[in-house]
Amino acid sequence: MLRVTNLQSGYRGLVVLRGISLHVKAAEIVTLIGANGSGKSTLMKTLSGLLSPTGGKVFLDAKEITGRSPHEIVRRGLALVPEGRQLFAPMTVRDNLILGSYQVRGRNGSMVEESLAQMYALFPILKERSRQLSGTLSGGEQQMLAIARGLMSSPRVLLLDEPSLGLAPKAASDIFKRLQALRSSGVAILLVEQNARLALGVADRGYVIETGQIVLEGTSEDLLNNEDVRRAYMGSGYREVWKD
Repeated sequence: MLRVTNLQSGYRGLVVLRGISLHVKAAEIVTLIGANGSGKSTLMKTLSGLLSPTGGKVFLDAKEITGRSPHEIVRRGLALVPEGRQLFAPMTVRDNLILGSYQVRGRNGSMVEESLAQMYALFPILKERSRQLSGTLSGGEQQMLAIARGLMSSPRVLLLDEPSLGLAPKAASDIFKRLQALRSSGVAILLVEQNARLALGVADRGYVIETGQIVLEGTSEDLLNNEDVRRAYMGSGYREVWKD
């Protein structure tokens, strides 16, 4: 569904991504774990068109989308749920959701209402809060809204950037349970998450990124049982254990 080959990207001459290659299949959750500054968010911004790559290729459903604009990428079936949620706080829950479908061509009112109903079924609390200003929601509710807003564009691939950031453990656990429900609907998910244990608990596979490069990949079970992964990302602190 999503294939990335030798992707390179950065900021104003600063190279961050140094030849990233990965793939995500349909109805699969793949997580990317790594320390702060390793390039996780840069990858998400590049895949979604917010940053232009300096090399490599990105394919969505076998069609190349490298260097496309963000609105073209959304129309082709890839949506980003950004770090920090980035909701329109003065607007209602319902209006935030409706904005999520604005790039989908050919949608009429009934199709938007159908998508809203699907989001309310997935996140019942959003239906209860539909007329409430999004800025007044709890952190967990805001994250549910951010995910639902991304899903309103009917993506085939959903990019999730740090969905547990700033959430209480119970709220984070609830969010990740919903991700498993999304997988059963056929949506492919690429998940960037600092809580490696939580991410690997729901993902099918994972990649470890360090200094803009993939240094390890495997099934979630393999990574959970990998002593270097456990020491670097599930212990008391991060150490650079990947360098020879």
